[in-house]
Amino acid sequence: MREVRVCSLPKVLAMTELPRTERSPRIRKPASFALPPHLADRDAICRTFSWAEARRHLAGLPGGGLNIAAEAVDRYANGARRDHAAIVWLGADGGRLVLTYGDLQRLANRFANALTALGVARGERLFILAPRIPALYVAALGALKAGVVVSPLFSAFGPEPIATRMNLGGGRVLVTTAALYARKVAPVREQIPTLAHVLLADCAAGDELPSAGHDLDALLREASDEFVTVATQPDELALLHFTSGTTGKPKGAMHVHEAVVAHWATGMYALDLHPEDVFWCTADPGWVTGMSYGIIAPLVHGVTMIVDEAEFDPLRWYRILQDERVSVWYTAPTAIRMLMKAGSELARDFRFERLRFIASVGEPLNPQGVWWGLDTFGLPIHDNWWQTETGGIMIANTVAQDIKPGSMGRPLPGIEAFVVQRHQGGVEVIDTPDVEGELALRRGWPSMFRGYLNDEERYRKCFAGDLYLTGDLVKRDAEGYYWFVGRTDDVIKSAGHLIGPFEVESALMEHPAVAEAGVIGKPDPVLGETVKAFVALKSGFEPSEALRRELLGHARKRLGPSVAPKEIDFAPRLPRTRSGKIMRRLLRARELGLPEGDTSTLEADK
Repeated sequence: MREVRVCSLPKVLAMTELPRTERSPRIRKPASFALPPHLADRDAICRTFSWAEARRHLAGLPGGGLNIAAEAVDRYANGARRDHAAIVWLGADGGRLVLTYGDLQRLANRFANALTALGVARGERLFILAPRIPALYVAALGALKAGVVVSPLFSAFGPEPIATRMNLGGGRVLVTTAALYARKVAPVREQIPTLAHVLLADCAAGDELPSAGHDLDALLREASDEFVTVATQPDELALLHFTSGTTGKPKGAMHVHEAVVAHWATGMYALDLHPEDVFWCTADPGWVTGMSYGIIAPLVHGVTMIVDEAEFDPLRWYRILQDERVSVWYTAPTAIRMLMKAGSELARDFRFERLRFIASVGEPLNPQGVWWGLDTFGLPIHDNWWQTETGGIMIANTVAQDIKPGSMGRPLPGIEAFVVQRHQGGVEVIDTPDVEGELALRRGWPSMFRGYLNDEERYRKCFAGDLYLTGDLVKRDAEGYYWFVGRTDDVIKSAGHLIGPFEVESALMEHPAVAEAGVIGKPDPVLGETVKAFVALKSGFEPSEALRRELLGHARKRLGPSVAPKEIDFAPRLPRTRSGKIMRRLLRARELGLPEGDTSTLEADK
């Protein structure tokens, strides 16, 4: 096991002091910075930015080729940063492994050679079903080097969701572990006729291999360290990410190698990555964030990234932030709420001397989470917005800009965003501030999805002319900050009012007893719909009729009688996807006895 010393950064300078008793609607940008921000002058950079110029920051390949793995691994392994730590892997059992960029290149080359030896061709599909182990990262990068399309799966998926996605994607190769194969793949193996090779990452001596099974370690030992990365074209399919549909089959969002240009740009401007950063994205690569920002973006910037195999544990997370000297941390609102629920006193025994920037994605971050970061770490948490379909961060609160807690932030360089309203035959762009409408983006950024696999009609419906219609309702204020209202199918219509569930959830979370809240519309013969809330309580609070009345009164005072919930139910925990989003449609389906639709991404009960 090799240790790599990573150069230290200056300590973070103090934020402008803010009163703790009265929360301001704005957190001012820091008076000083630990490092010069990449987006210090946002307006000037946005005026001059072009994707063609961003592309010139990457190395590229002969004949105009572009390959994600070449940009993430080869250009550093072939240069001065060859011995710089690329991945610091923390095992669930306490092990620690450091892979340099040189190590990562050798292993990825061996994996690419192993695929070639098995006859796996450029453009064929490789699925990965594994916990956060080194083999996952080696397989993803090695397959991309070979021009093989990568599709990550959540290791928590059951057999049927796995079979469904592999059949939709025409999976030829599966990388997994012996235990996951036995539990989740073997029961549906006969349902996946395209699967030709199963690569097991943890074979022990004497283990019996399944049909078409291979010992991955043995394949890597026998393969060469040398491999010439396939000169894939910018518009060649690289990644296949499945998203859960409300009903029916999941959608396969297709992303190309040119997406790496957006991963480079957003890693710079949204996450403010610098060469000596230690970066930790807590997302699992089974989710698009875990691939785009848990693998590609940090490696494209040549930084050291942390990979933690273990499941969420507050003390472990604080220890990682301290002991691994994390400087940039990218996490999810669910994790932040769980840390909040565990109590800020847990953090007091730790020091986060290098931590200079915290960002969050997955669903809107309630204002309480932004302020909690400032109270706990001396740093606010910067929310940002994007989707599986966008492939990368589109709108963000950035390090050198004021934060308005509860806001998504402002569009990044190269992104044109609009508020629109749909009408029969088209859409209308709304220029007036603070008017609700659907968020739309002008197509053309490199990580934009290029289709839904085998569903061209559904893809076409996502666009109106050159505008991509996101399905998210937002408002834009006079300063250009965007505010999430809800999904178009989540918005509640009550007595002529359009009520965004996020606003109601945020108000409920201001109460000291509430850890999480989910809000739905419930049919009403008079009002159309009434607002119903489901809340999970913080430790130390118990459900009671008195507390229910107190929460109803709190919401009524904060929101007014027309917006406040009429009903509140207590729940031990709320249904969430593995990426952390509260599944409001599932709350609604269970409340009304409706079909639950696709629940394959539902987080398992713990």
